[in-house]
Amino acid sequence: MSDAPVLEIRDLHVSIGDEEILRGIDLNLAEGEINALMGRNGSGKSTLALVIMGHPAYEVTKGEILLDGENLLEMAPWERARAGVFLSFQYPQAVPGLQVGNFLRKSVKALKGDDAPSAREFRKQLNEACEALNIDRKILSRYVNDGFSGGEKKRFEILQLMLLKPRIIILDETDSGLDIDAMRTVAAGINSSVNGSACLIITHYQRILEYVRPDHVHVLIDGRIVASDGYELAEQLEAKGYEWLDQEASP
Repeated sequence: MSDAPVLEIRDLHVSIGDEEILRGIDLNLAEGEINALMGRNGSGKSTLALVIMGHPAYEVTKGEILLDGENLLEMAPWERARAGVFLSFQYPQAVPGLQVGNFLRKSVKALKGDDAPSAREFRKQLNEACEALNIDRKILSRYVNDGFSGGEKKRFEILQLMLLKPRIIILDETDSGLDIDAMRTVAAGINSSVNGSACLIITHYQRILEYVRPDHVHVLIDGRIVASDGYELAEQLEAKGYEWLDQEASP
């Protein structure tokens, strides 16, 4: 494990049109660690995730993002994905006509290249991941997210994560819409995938953090990280809300 962060975000400013959304974000994500990013709706949490992934609607006006020392902002979204950036979307989209099994196999080949597992080893990994996530293998013959329930979509996102073994894991409100049993299952999948990766969990609530314990918790208010601490910060937010931090967000 290297001492250098997997992902470094330095003085990041981001706008959409004339509106500045992120106002100087500094954040390091280290290998083997889980970071939680918390904040109200509209604070900029999902914007940060989309900017890391390269969404074209957002303009980076200042700052940099480095992945293992390489300038991520110079890469197209597909290049970022192949470099090992994984984003689990808050609202995964259906892709009618794209079969789940084929999608998973080709995704692993595209990311791993010559290091991709053999067909036999891939089937073994797939079976183990499906079992761990309580996913019926019949899903493999269906189309990606087509007709999936909310819980099925979230488990499928974690199935991809477990097979791809990316360098940087970004989970945008993966806990939304999950019952307690599904939460535990998804959390176990996340916890098993962190070794060799850096993980950023974006959430409103402490609930998922009871099962995926973060090493660091950061609070984003009005486009700025106003507080960082350990898990106890999430407990404070659960008890007190965000108002006590509003003054820290003032310019």
